Amino acid sequence: MFVDEVIIKVIAGKGGDGCTAFRREKYVAMGGPYGGNGGHGGDIIFQVDEGLHTLLDLRYQKILKASKGENGKGKNQHGKGADPLIVKVPLGTVVTDLDTGLIIGDLKDKNSSVIVAKGGRGGRGNTAFKTQTNTAPDFSENGEEGEEKELKVEVKMIADVGLVGLPSVGKSTIISCVSKSKPKIAAYHFTTLTPNLGVSKSSDGRSFVIADLPGLIEGASKGQGLGDKFLRHIERTKIIAHVIDMSASEGRDPYEDYLLINKELEDFNPKLLKKQQIIIANKMDLAQAQDNLKEFKKKLNKPDMEIFEVSAALNQGLTKVLDALANLLEQIPDKPLFEDTAFESHVLYKFKKEAPYEIEKEADDLWVIKGKEIEKIFKMTKFSSEEGMLRFAKKLRRMGIDQKLEELGAKEGDQVRILDFYFDYKN
Repeated sequence: MFVDEVIIKVIAGKGGDGCTAFRREKYVAMGGPYGGNGGHGGDIIFQVDEGLHTLLDLRYQKILKASKGENGKGKNQHGKGADPLIVKVPLGTVVTDLDTGLIIGDLKDKNSSVIVAKGGRGGRGNTAFKTQTNTAPDFSENGEEGEEKELKVEVKMIADVGLVGLPSVGKSTIISCVSKSKPKIAAYHFTTLTPNLGVSKSSDGRSFVIADLPGLIEGASKGQGLGDKFLRHIERTKIIAHVIDMSASEGRDPYEDYLLINKELEDFNPKLLKKQQIIIANKMDLAQAQDNLKEFKKKLNKPDMEIFEVSAALNQGLTKVLDALANLLEQIPDKPLFEDTAFESHVLYKFKKEAPYEIEKEADDLWVIKGKEIEKIFKMTKFSSEEGMLRFAKKLRRMGIDQKLEELGAKEGDQVRILDFYFDYKN
């Protein structure tokens, strides 16, 4: 089964918890803190496997979850970091974060990989909090939660030339003649249900990859037929080759076919019309083909557009097409599929600092504090020790939460909620 798009949830590994321990040895007075840090949580990495051509394996794995880091131990033993979860994907895979709409990775190179979700850092043990004023801290941290994302994973085939056209114009026959690809060929529409790739060679041995896409119809870009599923595969191609039934064997006007396909390409992605195009006039061995070609050229009125006369059924004229494609490919530079602004990037410096929290009033005596930063601090705090709770309270004060609550009108005894935990507000 050919699967080229899936939506999955990824959860990177949580960092290991830090340890609270003290050195207690017979001849070591006041041994001090002795708790190690937790290990890093496992990352989730997508890695190219050239042997894969479909996302079938991911279709049945709706959630990918990496391992948790090992907890810290006594004697200053740090926990072991978790191994990353490596997920094999086909060449040409694009990973998009559905929450932000930004592209996490475009795996278009062999052996390329991308971290789609980063594991949380390990919590610090109490040794890490030792200072001159607090020589025996009685608290440590929980591990940080790993990144959690919903991703769209899609394959956009990497081919140099894409064959496009209406059903039954001969695309599959052409690719079977010019490569070792063996697509199904039959005298009915939509024989080709999945894209076919084939490696072709010019007469002087220059090789390139051709993709045969399932037949397009009017409205393909909006979901009609199979086009909406497979038009994405032409986005990477350098050359679009229009295959047109010039004999009009199905009663269609060849020029109208050409306009219809271009319209569908434009509706799907206007950038497709900026790609180099050639026209392959197929079925030239049939009656009326020469007359239709003359009429087609008049209507087209593009002297610079290359039109190649072929008969795929008789394997005639295809060598000339392959030589021309090889020449054109040498002239076309490689261009990235996406602009740099489309990618998710890690900003080192921000001119405008984002608010670390928001406070909302849900009831007369209930205040809710939200925000990634405050929730992260809360989750990493161990409330089992009094020192840990005091440290958390100090952090809230330093962040200005106490002052903000007072400004908003919070009263002594009001409840404050962070996630699912409730506290009493005190001045």
